[in-house]
Amino acid sequence: MPMCTCGKNIRNGGTPYYEYLLVYVDDVLVVSHAPNDVMVHIGNEFEIKNGEYGPPTSYLGAGVSKVQLGNGDQCWSMDSKNYVKAAVEVVRGLLAEDSKELKTSKSRHEGPIPINYEPELDATPHCDEEHASRYRQIIGILRWAIELGRIDILTEVSLLSQYQANPREGHLEALYWIINYLHRYPMRRLIMNHTMPEIDESVFRHDDWTDFYGEVIEEDPPSMPVPLGNPVQMSCFVDADHAGNKVTRRSHTGIFILLNNTPVIAFSKRQNTCESSTYGSELVAIRVAKDLISALRIKLKCFGIPLSGPTNVFCDNYGVVQNTSIPESTLSKKHNAINYHIIREAVAAGIIRVGKEDTTTNIADVFTKLVPFSRKYQLLSPFLWDR
Repeated sequence: MPMCTCGKNIRNGGTPYYEYLLVYVDDVLVVSHAPNDVMVHIGNEFEIKNGEYGPPTSYLGAGVSKVQLGNGDQCWSMDSKNYVKAAVEVVRGLLAEDSKELKTSKSRHEGPIPINYEPELDATPHCDEEHASRYRQIIGILRWAIELGRIDILTEVSLLSQYQANPREGHLEALYWIINYLHRYPMRRLIMNHTMPEIDESVFRHDDWTDFYGEVIEEDPPSMPVPLGNPVQMSCFVDADHAGNKVTRRSHTGIFILLNNTPVIAFSKRQNTCESSTYGSELVAIRVAKDLISALRIKLKCFGIPLSGPTNVFCDNYGVVQNTSIPESTLSKKHNAINYHIIREAVAAGIIRVGKEDTTTNIADVFTKLVPFSRKYQLLSPFLWDR
């Protein structure tokens, strides 16, 4: 991952802010109102390739450009179009070794793989060592595409990643389906939307938790810089597909975290435990989300970025919302008690607050299981443009 270093505190029109350098080996991005001055200083110490620098057009395989929002504002975006095209050609070459071709016709299921495909029930023969190695290679290619913004294939890659140790021929064929999907839809642009989200405050409670957890407060990193600039609002959508795996009956967690209206974390992973109820699987999912949120809040504080109150966590399970937002709620199941108290204490400390989100609008749902292409596109299209 890129290393970010906080730069000096300067003033622009009387408003203090921080400059940032994002450094990955010999690639550098400068975030500043005066980036040329920063690059001059860098050029005095290091040799800049061809002595040229300017507004970024690519970074770590992603295309970088500015786009215009509906309100007329401009914001940065990144796309993986060139990377996807190169990935498709790599897989074409691998298939050519077997005297096969990549199917490029439009499939009936539209999405990356058919929604009725269940990899845990695949009974095709196991891959030989050569094709098992190819399987892992393609998984790696797809994972980097996700890092570059192709979150529309995250769930499919997550499900198939579980079989890297001993994949079957059907699993490898499913990866080819995903590559075919990328070939048909090479352009997906991740929008870094700085506008503040519209939050329905009526779904959240404001209670005193002192009698239950004492005077708990959110921990700040030591020697954190003074926050500067406009506050950002962190939001998180959480969901779980209860007992989705037909063999192990483990649930699958989906988490989607945004800063203002910009996606920063998309998480899709099988749970480590087998939960006996939907309530239990959703509670596990929120506990994982709480850990991701706490880590991200600490990182933002280390960068001097002010946070606008607790992180809004949206969950579509009414029982979980009630138990984690009402102080007087009790839990009789000892098995779930640890996750229960971890979440409630985070609410008491002002790290998160939990509100009800309707299942039909819960974005995290697309990261828990295979869903129809139309539903995935509908939920992700505000953040992932196709142009």
